[in-house]
Amino acid sequence: YALVQSLRKYRKKLKLTQEGLARKANISYNTIIKLESGGIIDPRMDTLKKLAVALGVSIDSLVGKA
Repeated sequence: YALVQSLRKYRKKLKLTQEGLARKANISYNTIIKLESGGIIDPRMDTLKKLAVALGVSIDSLVGKA
């Protein structure tokens, strides 16, 4: 699944832990874990926006459309 792979890739590129990304994006740590494990298949747009901003990428890049 594209989001799982790209989320992990961008997070590691920035040398962020899951907890660090959660803090930076103002999203719960639990949500990050679920996203990276594929537990959340269809995240809310608000969540995607926060992650994209925190990682410095576009939403399209994050969901694998770029």
